[in-house]
This record gives sequence, C-alpha cells and structure tokens, in this order.
Amino acid sequence: MFIDVVDLRDFYERRLGIVARQMIRRRLRKLWPSVNGLRVLGLGFATPYLRPFVSEAERVIALMPAPQGVLPWPRQGPNRAALAEESELPLPNFSMDRVLLVHGLEFSEQVQPLLREIWRVLAAGGRLVVVVPNRRGIWARFDHTPFGHGNPYTTGQLNHLLRDEGFTPERSAGALFVPPTVSRFLLRSAGVWERLGELWFGTFAGVVVIEATKQIYAAKPKVERLKRRSHVLLPLPGTPSPAGP
Repeated sequence: MFIDVVDLRDFYERRLGIVARQMIRRRLRKLWPSVNGLRVLGLGFATPYLRPFVSEAERVIALMPAPQGVLPWPRQGPNRAALAEESELPLPNFSMDRVLLVHGLEFSEQVQPLLREIWRVLAAGGRLVVVVPNRRGIWARFDHTPFGHGNPYTTGQLNHLLRDEGFTPERSAGALFVPPTVSRFLLRSAGVWERLGELWFGTFAGVVVIEATKQIYAAKPKVERLKRRSHVLLPLPGTPSPAGP
C-alpha cells in the first residue's frame, strides 16, 4: 500500500529526510554525472531527487501513482508533476532517456506491469535507476520513515526482477548507512557513515540503488503493449503552478 503523498512530502522537510535526500542524491550523481540534453522521468515520489537535473535535462517530468496522490512540483515555475496509473503511463513509446523510480516499486501491487511500462517508454539505450529499501538494512526495520514501509528487496532479488522484465542490471550500490535517528550528532556525521559504509558494510545499506539498461532484444515486455499513448498533460512552459514540494 502506498504512503500518502503528504506524508512523503513532510518526511523530506524534516531533518532526517533532508539527510536521506542528500545521501541518495550523492549516489545518484555518481551514476548519472550529467543528463545534459536528455529527457528524465521520475516515478513514485522522485521529486526530492529530480531538482539537480532540471537545469541540465531537456525535459524533467514527475509522474506519481494514483493510490499515492500528487502534489504540484516544483515550488517555482511551471508544474512538472502529474497523476498516472502505474500500468498506463501517459507517455509515448521510447520517449524518455532516463527513468528514476523511488518510493514506487516497494509499494506497487502491479510490479510487472509497472516495469513493462518503464521498458516501453525508455528509448533505445535508456537507463533506469531503482531505489528501494534494503531488506538487510536497518532503515527497513523502522516505520517512522517511508523506507520502513512496503516490500524491501535485496540486491539479488532486484537484479532477478529486472532481468525478468527486460532490463540488464549494470551497476549496484548502497546508500543511507547512517541510522534512521533524530540525533543531531549522528545526522551531522552522515557523510562519515556513508564513506565507511561504502567501504566496509555495503550489505547493510538502508537502500539498494541499481542502474539497469533496456534490453532492445527483450521479449518479456509484450509487443501488444507498444501502442500509441497520449502525451502527459502538463502545463506549457511559463504557466505558473501553485506552491508545492
């Protein structure tokens, strides 16, 4: 079951959520050092991680699942967020170069249709990054953060799932080695925890981060799904949006 979009927004406005965003963004930047001129799609609740890409990418869109709800994003400028069904993304075939899936897979009751839709909208050579709670990590054991809800995965489980749905896992890493605490002392040292965790305790990261490429020859995403889809309804550039996360 999805967490309400307001609860997700509120988490990322608190100190612990800010630290989580910083640590995961750091990992994402190592995977995608530049998205210059590319089309980027965020699925689930990916907006806390999309902001650095807005000034680089040709286009950045955030689609949020209907059971979760949607909030306008970003706070300033035209709205880039919309509501969508997981199994019917309102985007044309092969229309996105990068897809970031955060706070989505672990809550989904339509995992296979979701991944097949991502496969459909990704262009040839497109890349998907999935961020999910780590089944072996401490963050999955506490429910005061979004990472303590839904179905956590191990790296092996996620790799297997992606291969089954037409993707080739290329790189995997962990993030969130700092405990999910409200202690200001521990949160201030999050960077140290992250560096030590990457070196010595990768298995126990709070989240698993995997980058995968689209298999062009893959047969799993059935051909009948590659049909015409209407474009997502987003305001034209320059249209103001109400305040949001």
